[in-house]
Amino acid sequence: MNYKETLNYLYEQLPMFHRIGAAAYKANLDNTHAICNLLGHPENKFKSIHVAGTNGKGSSSHMLAAVFQQAGYKTGLYTSPHLKDFRERIKINGKAISQKKIVDFVEKYKEEFEEIKPSFFEWTVGLAFDHFSKEKVDIAIIEVGLGGRLDSTNVITPLVSLITNIGYDHTALLGNTLEKIAIEKAGIIKPGVPVVISETQKETRNVFLNTAKERKSELVFADKLFVHKKEKYDARKMLCTHSYSKKGKKTVIKTDLGGTYQATNLAGVLVTLELAGNHFKLSQKDILSGLKNIKKLTGLHGRWEMIHKKPRVICDTGHNTEGIKEVVKSVKREYDSKMVKGQLHVVFGAVNDKDLSSVFPLFKKDPHFKNAFFYFCQPAIPRGMETEILEKEAAKFGLKGSSFKSVKRALAAAKKAAKSGELVFVGGSTFTVAEVV
Repeated sequence: MNYKETLNYLYEQLPMFHRIGAAAYKANLDNTHAICNLLGHPENKFKSIHVAGTNGKGSSSHMLAAVFQQAGYKTGLYTSPHLKDFRERIKINGKAISQKKIVDFVEKYKEEFEEIKPSFFEWTVGLAFDHFSKEKVDIAIIEVGLGGRLDSTNVITPLVSLITNIGYDHTALLGNTLEKIAIEKAGIIKPGVPVVISETQKETRNVFLNTAKERKSELVFADKLFVHKKEKYDARKMLCTHSYSKKGKKTVIKTDLGGTYQATNLAGVLVTLELAGNHFKLSQKDILSGLKNIKKLTGLHGRWEMIHKKPRVICDTGHNTEGIKEVVKSVKREYDSKMVKGQLHVVFGAVNDKDLSSVFPLFKKDPHFKNAFFYFCQPAIPRGMETEILEKEAAKFGLKGSSFKSVKRALAAAKKAAKSGELVFVGGSTFTVAEVV
């Protein structure tokens, strides 16, 4: 098979959560253990940091990778889902795995893997771990796909575990309370391995405290150690300056990730880097430079990213309740910066298992979104929600707009309709953003 045929095999023959939903979720690690055994246990041949959470785990993973790269370490990065190309999921020093290595891996193990009957994600984890092992990375940043306890990545024993934020997402699989979801996320905490919690939440705090105590793991609530004091946003350059207080000492971080939610993510990353400093030499200069150049070093896209200047078009992958709350805050900040004015235009697409009744009320409460014009569209994946459903649900909350046959047509219409100085926002789903970046 060539590369295209190989990808078609992975996409079409294997159960893939991001295409078909819950039917692709495996509620145990049996397949992953079988794959790792077949591959000679590559997961034990490189040092790692494990990152879980509802929101912020992707951004935090890229932040960590950027710092290690800046410090001169050969750095693996495993994330999901991808935006444009499958290869984005598996990177070393910001460079995606080659097409040839994917083809060769699938060709070599196809028959044996088919006996295991893995999901798409289980295949991908095996490929990533094998790649990082053979390339002898110094460190690999491994992002959890879904949940934590039963996620395929949860066969590693990392140097540090990081859990970013707990919110309502994938509740059918992870539980319908924050406490239940936290129990699944806490499943990545390993005996004796320190764990960092980016954001202290009263509903989940005891879950992490009890799990860490049970497993004799050091636990740090990052936002209690690095207390966020101030944010300065440069809307023209899309740069943020964050000031923190740590035991009375001021720490200032500049970052090219502009979303309001990055302030909490950064606290978790800073503590994780401190703990990783017991194993790697990381200078303050490397940390500051790495965090200022995350996009350049890692190739991250879709996090409060400006993709067009006139009109100003910004996209963000935030898609659940907590993510949308931060999107609303970030849009308000754009207006407060005086970079935009007038009506807001929203290109919005979602997946069919999204609970819109928790998302649309957030738009209704905000004056910019309440008076916005929506351009409803369906991401080009099997799970994409039909625009008729989106428009009907939005109308229940007084949100007005029109439906379009594709994300690109919706964006083209929004750009054409936007007057000088007005803002176009694209979001609702990672897959909506994937079609415009």
